[in-house]
Parts: sequence; C-alpha cells; structure tokens
Amino acid sequence: MQILVITGTGTEVGKTVTTAAVAAAAVAAGRSVAVLKAAQTGVGPGERGDADEVARLAGAVTTAELARYPEPLAPGTAARRAQLPPVHPHEVAEAAAKLATGHDLVLVEGAGGLLVRFDPAGGTLADAAELLDAPVLVIAPAGLGTLNSTELTARELRRRGVELLGVVIGSWPRAADLASRCNLADLPEVADTPLLGALPAGAGALPPAGFRLAAPTWLAPRLGGTWDAEAFRTREAPPGPGVPGDLT
Repeated sequence: MQILVITGTGTEVGKTVTTAAVAAAAVAAGRSVAVLKAAQTGVGPGERGDADEVARLAGAVTTAELARYPEPLAPGTAARRAQLPPVHPHEVAEAAAKLATGHDLVLVEGAGGLLVRFDPAGGTLADAAELLDAPVLVIAPAGLGTLNSTELTARELRRRGVELLGVVIGSWPRAADLASRCNLADLPEVADTPLLGALPAGAGALPPAGFRLAAPTWLAPRLGGTWDAEAFRTREAPPGPGVPGDLT
C-alpha cells in the first residue's frame, strides 16, 4: 500500500488526527511519508491548515495542499463563493501519484465525507480514489448515529469497486456510553470491514513527542500499529441484555 485515501463519515470525526497517527506510525517504522490535503476550507492565507497539523503531530512528513478557501464550507461551494478555481478529482490523483514517486506512503486526506463535492461537475474524493485505484480508510465517530453514515459510506465505495481498507474510530470517549460500546461490534458488521483502531478523545492535544510514541498503540497492525480490536472490544464491552452494570 503506497497511497491511502482517508475520508470521514462527516465533519469533525477525527480525520486529521487519525491521519497524523497513521503518518506517525509509518515514520516510526522508517517509512517516508507525504500528506496531501485535497482542499482546505475555513482557513485563510498564512493560517495553519490540516496538513500543517499532521506535520506538527507526526513529525518528519512532506505536506502538500492543492487549494484553500476561507469559508468553512464544502470545497465546491467555498471555491464558488471565493471566486477561486475548484479542485478536480484528476488533480488530486495526479498530485498523489507524483508524491508517490518519492515517498513510501502517501496519505490523501479529504474534506468532510466521501461524497462532498469539489467542483461544479460533482467531482468527489471517491472519484479521486477510483482514479488512483487506492484503498480508502473511513474515520467514524463512536456514538449514536454512526452506523448509518458508516454503512452508507461503505456501500458507496463497494458500488464503485473501491477497496475499503477498514474503519477507525476517530475519538473514543473517556467514559463511553452504551451506544459507543455496542458500536464496537456493530461498526465492522455494518461496514463489512475490520475495525482498525480507536483514537482516545483529546489525542490531538497531546505534546507531539507523546503523540508519536502513543500513535501505534491506537492503530491495528494493518496500519502499522499494535492495537488489538478483540482485546479492546472485550475491555469496553457493554453488559449483556437486561444485565445492569456500571458503564463508566
């Protein structure tokens, strides 16, 4: 796997911090890593974007950003309102392929969910993944409502013939509720793909050195880490049906 596309089931699900964790684990394993942000929104000129945050947390990675728009909107909408050129899927694919010629791993981070539009023609990150023939990692929230959005994302990838590598929970709460705990079993079932990690809530606030040290423990071996999905499920499992228990 030389190119990995990373998408969320929506916004604010932990996509950037998870991208940083995957990058940190790869760097720790001695791989050269590039991070491509397809379209950055909600950030002005000179301000730090998602790629910069990945580099701050993960360390020695190459970063690239194809476009940025000041308003926090879908890239296509933000480009139109700013009267700036949109990003097209073929540009994302070409940039990722170019980075892959000089790096062991290229992480392509999308904006929001899989089908957020980049351009007036309706181009999306899913189109870029198709052009690249690259696997996609889906970042999902832990709690109530995640099953529907995760399954829809998985179905769309399979409809297009794009490989779904797995699902990572972008922010695992310190005191998980019943829905979150049940979702540890339900997420891989509805997505028909492995659960490949769970990042603790607040991981992005760790000092970079601590983040880099811990990152492999949040990710499964498929992503270069040591996280054990079954052990995590067993530890966080809810009580059985009708059995009272302390969920904290």
